[in-house]
Amino acid sequence: MSFKTNIFKRPNFFAVDIIELLKKHNKLNLIKKNYFLKDNLVEIHSAFVVELVDYLKLFKSAKESHFVLGEASVSYLYSFKAAKEIYKFNPDAKILAILRDPIERAYSHYIMDLRDGLTTGKDFVNEVLNDFKKAEKGWGISHLYVELGLYYNQLKRYLDIFPKRNVKIVLFEELKSNAEKTIREIFEFLGINPNVEINFEKKENVGVVPQNLVLNKFVQKIRKRMSPHIPKFLRTKVKGFYKKVLFQEKPKLTSRQRKILMPFFKEDIEKTQKLINRDLSDWLKV
Repeated sequence: MSFKTNIFKRPNFFAVDIIELLKKHNKLNLIKKNYFLKDNLVEIHSAFVVELVDYLKLFKSAKESHFVLGEASVSYLYSFKAAKEIYKFNPDAKILAILRDPIERAYSHYIMDLRDGLTTGKDFVNEVLNDFKKAEKGWGISHLYVELGLYYNQLKRYLDIFPKRNVKIVLFEELKSNAEKTIREIFEFLGINPNVEINFEKKENVGVVPQNLVLNKFVQKIRKRMSPHIPKFLRTKVKGFYKKVLFQEKPKLTSRQRKILMPFFKEDIEKTQKLINRDLSDWLKV
């Protein structure tokens, strides 16, 4: 059995509460209707699809041999309503969640925001604390550095309605330490051939930070406007050159930073550990 992901990685279709919140704040990045008029859909990383007829079109290129279809909207774990919406759409859906040490996750999120020009704050801990104190928060409204790493309730929403056999929880540390074994287990969970050839040596999304945060923010604004009009092969070349010249290796997360942030996560880690019956003691280290 083979597996097919659509070319639109994160359509966020089932995160209906997040869609409503973004509508309220006029921040909904809605996919344009003319996108679906083409026979071969253009690759898009993330946007919002709100109509079922459009969502189904994302999979129109799937062949009869593709018995397993999927997408990877990360908003579904945080969303309060996505689990129920997915279940209504397909009660036999298989749910895959990859969890990372929540402080490491927050740091990676912060580094990504620096890279994408979404923040220019140089102090990671201050950025987390300031974001947490915001009066108005939510997906696309604030960064949610803390909230996205509070896994207990997020996972419970799925475990309460889906059969246990249909939910697989993977720890990022397992994926990192033994990628091949973990990926093959995921394939078996999805019911697809676990013996396909995969290059496990190639590294993607290596953490780097811009040398000049203000300049990078300006460049990222231009990139977002121009990207839809530039062929993918050219975008990839320019992106590679830009990163090589103007980016540097990210600094390491320190024990001091972990110690300051641990109170936000300690109780939730302990509850999550019991919920999924996995040893998460390494996440509690400072």
